Amino acid sequence: MASQAPSRRARVGVLAVQGAVQAHLRAIREVGAEPVEVRLPRDLAGLDALILPGGESTTMRKLIDAYGLREPMLALASAGAPLLGTCAGMILLAERIAEGDSPVLPLLDVEVRRNAYGRQLDSFEAEVSMPAIGVEPLHGIFIRAPVVSRVGPRAEVLAVDADGQPIAVRQGKVLATAFHPELTEDRRLHRLLIEMVGTAVGHRA
Repeated sequence: MASQAPSRRARVGVLAVQGAVQAHLRAIREVGAEPVEVRLPRDLAGLDALILPGGESTTMRKLIDAYGLREPMLALASAGAPLLGTCAGMILLAERIAEGDSPVLPLLDVEVRRNAYGRQLDSFEAEVSMPAIGVEPLHGIFIRAPVVSRVGPRAEVLAVDADGQPIAVRQGKVLATAFHPELTEDRRLHRLLIEMVGTAVGHRA
C-alpha cells in the first residue's frame, strides 16, 4: 500500500496593498493556516486561498491595477482557489456597483452600494445570524459598510441585516461580507474559507 503524503498547512494570501491586513493575517494563523502578504503578482504563486480585506475600495482598485494584480487574482479564482472579501473586499468582488463604477474582480452575481450605513462616524456593531456557519450569531463590526442592493440568481444570501438587506453572500468558492469578521475573536468565517480550500487544493501546480 502506498504511503499517504504528509498533510500541509493551507497557504492563504491577504491582499496587502491597503486596508485591514494585519488582523486577517492573525486570524489565518489562529486557524492553523500559513498567511502570505500579497503585494505583487509573484506573491500569488502557490496560494490555496485569498482574502480581500476592508479598506478604501477606490484606493485599493487603483493599487491593484498599478501593481498588475487584477488578472493574476482572476486567474487564481478561475483555477479554483476560494476567495473571501470583507467590507471593501465585497465591493471589489461584485459584478455591479450601484454608483456606476466598473467592476474590479467580477466574481459575485450581486450589485453593491457603498457606505450604505453612512460615513465613519456612523459605524456600528450588531449580531449577525448566519446559519451556514452555526447556530450562534456572529458579532458584526460595520465600518462604512456596503450592502448588497441586488442579488442575481447565481449568488446565495448567507445573512441579512435588521432591515432584510443582504450583508453576506456566497457564489461557489467566493464569499463576501459587509462586516469585518477579522476584528473579532470569532474565527468561523476564516475556518469556512479553509474548509473550502479542502476541495480546491488540486488547483495548485
